[in-house]
Amino acid sequence: QVQLVESGGGLVQAGDSLRLSCAASGRTGSISTMGWFRQAPGKEREFVAAISWSAGSTQYTDSVKGRFTISRDKAKNTVYLQMNSLKPEDTAVYYCAARHGTVLHQLSDRYDYWGQGTQVTVSS
Repeated sequence: QVQLVESGGGLVQAGDSLRLSCAASGRTGSISTMGWFRQAPGKEREFVAAISWSAGSTQYTDSVKGRFTISRDKAKNTVYLQMNSLKPEDTAVYYCAARHGTVLHQLSDRYDYWGQGTQVTVSS
């Protein structure tokens, strides 16, 4: 089993930045891909970004390209989501996810483990 714990959410104003962290523990050696998803009230959970744990290759949804950066620290078993130029439409609960497979999937049902989520609220 793998446990994921997110942190770093909060209330910010439009244009501000936040960095989310996701610490992984347990059988982390079995993880090949980690990702971030978000879910706004009344909406489905959507893909934000993913990173290959070994190669560091990344993928982003179009709405965050150029503003968000996903990265990982292997020594700390932690993945980050640096969010710049935040917009009110970025408001959501952000979830960290991990999967055993190497494909940077954008489908949430392809991920094997999930964190509890952290709230990000961007005011206009």
